[in-house]
Parts: sequence; structure tokens; C-alpha cells
Amino acid sequence: MHLSDFRSVIDQYDVIFFDSYGVLRSYEGLIPGVDRTFALLEEQGKEYYIITNDASRSPELLAASFHRAGLYNIQPDHIISSGMLAKEFLDLKVNDGIVAYLGTENSAHYIESSGLHTMPVSEIDDSNMHKVNALVMLDDEGYDWFRDLNKAVNLLRHRTIPAIAANPDNSYPVNNHDVSIAVGALAHMIEKVVGKKFIRFGKPDTQIFMFAYEKLQAKRSISKKDILMIGDTLATDILGGNKFGLDTMLVLTGNTQPKDAESRIVSTGIVPTWICEAAVV
Repeated sequence: MHLSDFRSVIDQYDVIFFDSYGVLRSYEGLIPGVDRTFALLEEQGKEYYIITNDASRSPELLAASFHRAGLYNIQPDHIISSGMLAKEFLDLKVNDGIVAYLGTENSAHYIESSGLHTMPVSEIDDSNMHKVNALVMLDDEGYDWFRDLNKAVNLLRHRTIPAIAANPDNSYPVNNHDVSIAVGALAHMIEKVVGKKFIRFGKPDTQIFMFAYEKLQAKRSISKKDILMIGDTLATDILGGNKFGLDTMLVLTGNTQPKDAESRIVSTGIVPTWICEAAVV
């Protein structure tokens, strides 16, 4: 497996898309040296965006979390999250009633801006179930898994409404050895029970890349050949970038570890354009 030099690769592109967790940060904080990467991008006048499946917080809160970690370059308008796509869907497709959600108050506050009445699944009962016009899974925290997941199952059994998984990830790392179940896996489980499909936003679906690309095109004409997508996960970051026609870089600081990278690429058939140790100059 050939590893490329990170700086020599990014010099070939005008715009860089970064995944967040596993590329810029980990459970321990910022990946050491990423501050130098963003200083270089600013110095060279390159555009950059964070393309993330994190639907648990608004771009403002996500940017603030980077600032607290010591990375001050990233502003809210640099962040494109799957939560933004879920919010856009609600704005366009759900006109009234209750949007029931599974997640934290922070995640719910983000979709509240659509003007709809948001309510945690825990507060849904026979008196208001008929008013629920959408179910949104935003986060794996903020609710009782046994009670509220069962309630979500029965809500979908009784109501013909759109069900949205705002984060399609099945898991996320919590340390060097362990992972935790994420929203995507919970949505798969509910689908098996009720026989209905969730609408999913985020990588590897190309809609999130189109959202970012249209934002770029609104400012200037740019070719996909000028954009590089950097991620740590083959099945989301790299597959999604490849499907959209972007060059992709796999970094080995998150879900894909150096000892596993080559075998995973061979077994999945998901091939990045470049492989680098880290997104660090």
C-alpha cells in the first residue's frame, strides 16, 4: 500500500472537503497538527468545507466545538451537515403538525427553526399521535432506548408518515478499540420491525455533496476535478465522494487503521484516489 505526501496532494486542488470525526478530531480531541493544515489552506487561499453526518448539533454549535478544541479557522458557514438536509426536507415536505424526534435538545433545537412543532418521542401518546406528521432520528443520545425506540416503532405502525434518519452512520469510535451504536444502525433495526424504509441524509448519499457543490457554484464556476474529499471511512466518506465524481483521500487516523486499510480496500472494492497517514502538513 503506497502512502502519499499530504501536502503534495492538496496542492493539486482548489477546494478541500473534510470529514470531521476521525479526520480532524477524535475522542481525544483534535488530531495533532490539523491546525497547521488549516493555517496553510488560509495562506494559500483555498476553500474548505466540513462535510459531516453529525446531525446532533447546528453548524454554529459544531463550529463552537472546534473553537473550544483550539481550531478557530472553522466558522459555521464552513460546515455542511446531514442535519441541514433533514431540515431542508422538513421545510419543503412537512407543512404542519408535530415532528416527533429521537435525540437531544440541541439536535431538536436545530430543526425547530423550520417553524414546525417539534416534540420528543417520549411525549407522544394517544392524545397527540394523530398530529404527528414526521419522525426524525437525530442522535443516539437524549432518550430511553427501550421505552422510546419501542414507542417510535409503534408510531410508524400506526401513522403513514416520513421517517428520517438524519445521520446514516451505523457506529462511531469511542476509543482505540471500541465503537458505539449510531443512529443509522437504530434506523435499520426499526426498519426490520415495521417494514418501512427511512429517508437517509448524509454520506455516502450524493445529496450532501450536491448541497456543498451548489454552494460553491453559487460563488464561482468550479469543476469537480478541482475538489478533494478527505475521509477516514471507506463506506461513507470515500464511497460518497467517489459516487459524486470527486477525487478522494483516505486518512488512517479514524475508522480505518493502517493495519486494516489494504485488506478493507480489497474486500469492499471502494478505492480512494490517495491514501495518507493523516490530514496534516
